[in-house]
Amino acid sequence: MVPAGIHEFFAASAGVAGALIGLLFVAISVSAERLARAEASAQVHRIRAAAALTAFTNALVVSLFALIPGDKIGYTALAVAIAGLAFVVASLLTLSRVRPVRWSTVRDALFLVGLIITFVFQLIQGWDVIDRQGDSGAVNTIAVLVAICFLIGISRAWELIGGPSIGLTQELAALVRSREHSADHPAGDRKDEPPRP
Repeated sequence: MVPAGIHEFFAASAGVAGALIGLLFVAISVSAERLARAEASAQVHRIRAAAALTAFTNALVVSLFALIPGDKIGYTALAVAIAGLAFVVASLLTLSRVRPVRWSTVRDALFLVGLIITFVFQLIQGWDVIDRQGDSGAVNTIAVLVAICFLIGISRAWELIGGPSIGLTQELAALVRSREHSADHPAGDRKDEPPRP
């Protein structure tokens, strides 16, 4: 049973999930040419699109079933968590098959591991709600996991559309590379400067 205090969260969450899924469909249709290519990079984009859709759909389904009177949220959380885990396993197998290990592959795999952790927690909490009817703590945890699904889905959708990626580690690595380049090529020792008479 969903506590009355969290009912409004699930109502708002269902609306947000529906809107985000609609926007994701627009982003996918805009990126359709890139997603249809046969090369490995297109498969990675397809995984990103499917990961965003899986996260948003998870949030939508859990939120909608939480709004239906009765004890449905536990079974729903359990079912969509199992479906999400099946998707993640298939995606990890695809990543290992189509892409050599590089930093971008590791980053994609880490997002998928984040989904695994989210879905495992959701599965445990769903089982807890089924096992102990009226456990509001497990329902609150499921609500937090819905919010996490939104964050994961938004991040995957951002990468899908090719949004700029500015991260702390990326910027620090660029700074170190530029300093190493400056140390290797001092200002007075540049090859592009004309010789002085």
